[in-house]
Amino acid sequence: MRLRIDRDEVCPANTKMFFNRIYYILKPVIPDSVRLFLRRGLTRQQRRTSSRSWPIQAGSERPPAGWPGWPDGKKFAFILTHDVEGPRGLERCEQLMNFEKNLGFRSSFNLIPEGEYEVPASLREKLEENGFEVGLHDLEHNGKLFQSEKDFRRCAPRINKYLREWRVSGFRAGFMFHNLEWLCDLDVSYDASTFDTDPFEPQPDGVNTIFPFFVRSQSDPSRGYVELPYTLVQDSTLFLHLQETNIRIWKEKLDWIAANGGMALLDTHPDYMSFSDQPNSNREYAVGLYRDLLKYVSTRYAGSYWAPLPREVAQWYRSTLRTERAVAAGA
Repeated sequence: MRLRIDRDEVCPANTKMFFNRIYYILKPVIPDSVRLFLRRGLTRQQRRTSSRSWPIQAGSERPPAGWPGWPDGKKFAFILTHDVEGPRGLERCEQLMNFEKNLGFRSSFNLIPEGEYEVPASLREKLEENGFEVGLHDLEHNGKLFQSEKDFRRCAPRINKYLREWRVSGFRAGFMFHNLEWLCDLDVSYDASTFDTDPFEPQPDGVNTIFPFFVRSQSDPSRGYVELPYTLVQDSTLFLHLQETNIRIWKEKLDWIAANGGMALLDTHPDYMSFSDQPNSNREYAVGLYRDLLKYVSTRYAGSYWAPLPREVAQWYRSTLRTERAVAAGA
């Protein structure tokens, strides 16, 4: 399968992406209210100019060559992930875990190892004991990891140290910055720092597929990982920046993914979920909207979808590649 991405550069040299990256680097020193105002204005503009490629990118529904279909004949895959951005999100992890358990779902929580909060080992253990997954979310989450190849390679050993200490196999970069070749330096089973199409991200070069794919290092073919792009718009974009008041866009995209046998992978943030009757600020949305999506999937598609953890998708996909190579060698 050919993917329209540049694996040798952090991003193409265009003005829009340059200013996006500058915004994310300056983000920590911009007041919240100003940040939200700027993001909403920028997102509205990007939505108007990207109507032909978002939320659905034509051609991304084509499966990779030799695609075996999902396990047990399931129609599509439905995968839940969460990025925990700050202390407020960390405080809500257990509440969100119990919320999903009560609805019959499991998910992955991506936690920042050197950010503005300290991750208790007890939280990681509790999540895993309850059948959930823990992943690594960047290193410091400051937008600087992919500034240069030198910066990334300097940070990679520290990231690998946390991967070993936390016994986790998945990674997602902050702000969805990515360079697929550089990521081969990490000791991961999978990465989840890309998307099929998302013009609202600071590095908006989508991988144009709703399926997992394998990335093998160009410089060291012995290294590689499974890439799991998210394919449903992030909750922060949908509810905080686009200011949608329902899950229509989620449902329409999910129905399209299901019809094409793809992977519906969602990235949400407990930081922005309000578990009270009403959101406490314009930086939150009612968790009932997330509940609506989970109930929609479990009722409309009952028995027809696979709901694995990200690491389970990566393990399964690697096994299909090994089988494919074995068959080819036998032929």
